[in-house]
Amino acid sequence: MAPTIKKAYALAGVDINLADKVKKIIARQARTTFRSEVIGSEFFGSMFQLQGYDEPILVSSTDGVGTKLRIASLLGKHDTVGMDIVNHCVNDILCCGAEPLFFLDYIAMGKLRTEQIEAVISGIVRACREVGCSLIGGETAEMPGIYSEGNYDLVGFIVGVVEKKNILDGSSITAGDVIIGLPSSGLHTNGYSLVRKVFSIDANPACLDKFYPELGKSLGEELLQVHRCYYPQLKPVLHLIKGLAHITGGGFIGNIPRILPEGVAAHIKKHSWDILPIFKLIQKKGDVDETEMYQVFNMGIGMTIVCSPQQVTQIISILPQAKVIGEIIKRKDRDRVIIN
Repeated sequence: MAPTIKKAYALAGVDINLADKVKKIIARQARTTFRSEVIGSEFFGSMFQLQGYDEPILVSSTDGVGTKLRIASLLGKHDTVGMDIVNHCVNDILCCGAEPLFFLDYIAMGKLRTEQIEAVISGIVRACREVGCSLIGGETAEMPGIYSEGNYDLVGFIVGVVEKKNILDGSSITAGDVIIGLPSSGLHTNGYSLVRKVFSIDANPACLDKFYPELGKSLGEELLQVHRCYYPQLKPVLHLIKGLAHITGGGFIGNIPRILPEGVAAHIKKHSWDILPIFKLIQKKGDVDETEMYQVFNMGIGMTIVCSPQQVTQIISILPQAKVIGEIIKRKDRDRVIIN
C-alpha cells in the first residue's frame, strides 16, 4: 500500500523522498551554527536553553525577502537572499538592543530544487555564523499549483535576548539629540516591486545583465547586493545609544517614528550623506518623486542611531563610516520626520 501512496503523491506534484533528502542536507548545514545552548532540533519543536542572564527579555521578529526573490530567480543566484533574510531579522531585533540567539527559516516552492535550496541555506548558514546565531529549525514546503516554475518564497523568524535594563525603546530621546546614519549596501530588501516596474524587469529580464558605469557593475549585481548586518558594528556602542531605527519598508518616514516619544520629531538633512547611484538611477528612470523615494527606499542609510550630543564623537570614532545626518527637534505639527 505504501508504494501506491507515494506514487500517487508524486503524481500530484509532491516528492516525499526528495523532501526528506533536502531536509537532511539542511540539517547538516544547520548543525554547524549551533551554540552550546541548543539542546535539540530534530523533534517537532527545536529547544534552546536560555542561561547567563539576570532579567532576560526575549525579542522576536519575522520577515520575508519580498520580490527581491524574483531577481534571484531570474539570475539563478540564491545564496545572497539567504544572507538577506538573516541580516534583516538580526537588524530588526537589534533595534531593541537584542543579541540574536536562534533563527528559523521557511522556504516554499512549487517543485523542490535541491541546488536552489542548498544555495539559499548556505547563505542563511553563513549569515548566522557571522553573528553567532543558531539555525535551529525551519520548514521546506513543496506546493505545486501555488508557486510557478522557478519561483519560491523565503521567510525568516528570529529570537534574541536583551537584559531588561538594557532595552532600547527610545523613551529617553529628547529634543537636541543627534541622529547618526550608517551606510547601506544598496536597496537591501525593500522597494523591489517598484524597481521591477521601473526597469521592466519581468518583461525584459535581459536588462539585469546591462552594465551601468555609475554603478560599476550590472543592474542584476547591484540589485542582489546583500542586506547589510549592523549587529557586529553596533554591539560595542549599544550602551551609548538611546534609539535605533532600521530603515526598511517605509523608508525614513515609516521607520524613524517607531522609536520617537511624543512631542519630538526627526529632522533629517538629506545633503549630509552621498545618495548611492542606484537610487539616483531609479529616480531618474522611473520619474519618481523625491518624497516618495524617501518613503520607499533607504537612500543609502540602512540604520539610524539616536544619541546625546556628548556621545557623538565616541560613537563615530568606533564607527568610522557613520555620519551625522540630523537631529531630534520639538514636534510642531503632525509630521514626525522632516527631510530637507
